[in-house]
Amino acid sequence: MMSFFARVIACIALAHHDVSAFFPSSPSLPSLSTGRWSVSGHLQMSLKPAAIPLLDSGKALARSGELLIDTTTVLDLYGGGLSQAGASIRNSGDCIAQSAASMRFKTAAELVTDELREGATCLTEAASKHLKRAVEEAKTDEDADLAARIGNLIPIMSKAGVSLEASGAAILQKREVGETGEGLCDCGSALEELAMAMRKVAPDVKEATESCDRMVFAAQKMREAGNNLRGVEKPKPRGKAWLKG
Repeated sequence: MMSFFARVIACIALAHHDVSAFFPSSPSLPSLSTGRWSVSGHLQMSLKPAAIPLLDSGKALARSGELLIDTTTVLDLYGGGLSQAGASIRNSGDCIAQSAASMRFKTAAELVTDELREGATCLTEAASKHLKRAVEEAKTDEDADLAARIGNLIPIMSKAGVSLEASGAAILQKREVGETGEGLCDCGSALEELAMAMRKVAPDVKEATESCDRMVFAAQKMREAGNNLRGVEKPKPRGKAWLKG
């Protein structure tokens, strides 16, 4: 049984959040000054620098997927594999935006990881299932050119998904936050490459062009988010560029 004075001392310690009064420092525990992970597993180095650009990236990617669905309506391919791939891209963008919203909080590392990896799954499934189905549908319609153009999207979209998965895995495995940034940068580069390839699928369709434009913007903002986590400084404007905007 604790004495009366021991209880008073305990209450004072709790009131001042003096955890060290109960848990003396131990060399076996991670130091809070390392800037990586706390004893409880929460991120000490914030993901917040990536939040705003990654939120913009997710929204733009979701819109790109919606416009790809609209493209299939114009091409009379709605409901097919290409249309479903557009839905997966939209869902991936939504997951990325949700992960960005959670990055403002150091205690949300698990949620950020889940959303990034779910977004990655959407992209890899779009490549391995829906786009492959779209290729078979084009072949059935005896449109070899369209089948080839859609087929070119598969490895690129798969690469984007794998890179996004790596960014989430870096958080899960408690690696340096810069490694999460590298995964985002790699995903952004893959998305830009994917946008360039998508332009060839339906170059004369307005919705397809807009879809590619939104994906390019998503790629740029994702690389910006990744660079923020890697500590890469933005290039300073030269001359009178600071007068613009």
